[in-house]
Amino acid sequence: MKILETERVILRHLTSDDLDDLWALYCDPAITKFIPDAPRSYAEAREELEWHQHGHPRHPELGLWATVHKASGQFIGRCGLLPWTFDGVDEVEVAYTIARNFWGQGLATEAALAIRDYANQKLGLTRLVCLIDAENRASARVAEKIGMAFEREAEDDIGPFHLYSMEKRAWIA
Repeated sequence: MKILETERVILRHLTSDDLDDLWALYCDPAITKFIPDAPRSYAEAREELEWHQHGHPRHPELGLWATVHKASGQFIGRCGLLPWTFDGVDEVEVAYTIARNFWGQGLATEAALAIRDYANQKLGLTRLVCLIDAENRASARVAEKIGMAFEREAEDDIGPFHLYSMEKRAWIA
């Protein structure tokens, strides 16, 4: 089921047909370098796919979504909205991972902008965050391009990260 469509990408629910492409994404060490909880086996990739196949199990309106390049029809990543709790506060993360051969084309920013607007317009969310490895400047730039700013250094059970955030007023003019 399609969730979002932009000029160049479609975001839809994952299907079992996406498993090989999802696993191929996670087999690239340049991708998993900055995703500490990324699946490390085909079985783990299947579990992640099944977990998000119909949205996040506890929050079906959220989840990781297949990201498809419209021109080629190719699966190029997984982007979406993920729930987190930090210091007793519930947050929603804009998550984006694009296959390396599609880097540098602005597709992560395009997807993240659409996700940001969907989060506000369809879900009524007024605050969004990104959890970014301190060394991942490319992801930090995407967060900044969609209106986020560095908030603080943080850590949870998957390790340390930089927390970027934005309030509704920062993205709705």
